[in-house]
Amino acid sequence: MLTPDEVLVVGRIVSVHGVKGWVKVYSHTDPMENIFDYQPWHLLEGGVWKPVKLTGKRRQGKGLVAGFEGYEDRDRAARELVGRDIAVPRSQLPESGDGEYYWRDLIGLRVKLDDGRDLGRVHGLMETGANDVLVVRGDADSLDRQERLLPWTPGEVVSAVDLDAGELRVDWDPDF
Repeated sequence: MLTPDEVLVVGRIVSVHGVKGWVKVYSHTDPMENIFDYQPWHLLEGGVWKPVKLTGKRRQGKGLVAGFEGYEDRDRAARELVGRDIAVPRSQLPESGDGEYYWRDLIGLRVKLDDGRDLGRVHGLMETGANDVLVVRGDADSLDRQERLLPWTPGEVVSAVDLDAGELRVDWDPDF
């Protein structure tokens, strides 16, 4: 069994599909089919991440569906699996390249202006189509408690990322 620090959530089971226990899967990977490349999947059960074996997987219309060993009927799949996150061991992910970051590595970093003033911490990221956006929430140690949306544009808005120091530097007007 894996600990929470050893897993990365890559998707979620959102509903049942058909009568043979298959489920619809929402994938956080890009492209979405990449979720199938990471095996085994782990599902949270009673506070413990437990591995599950896929018996089938495929694209279905605009989404994904999968079947699991031991979950061969619609009632059991619906009752037990819907709403669960899908996680994989972090060790399965390839190392990020130079200047590349997994979103999970950015979440929680302190965000500081180039002049040293603190804006808060990265609370999350969003895809907008044009570019990804950092969701920065101010806290007791920051300039204010404001939530800011900053474009993830390394070399422009994002001046530097220092994962070891837990810090992200930005060139940003805090009044914006």
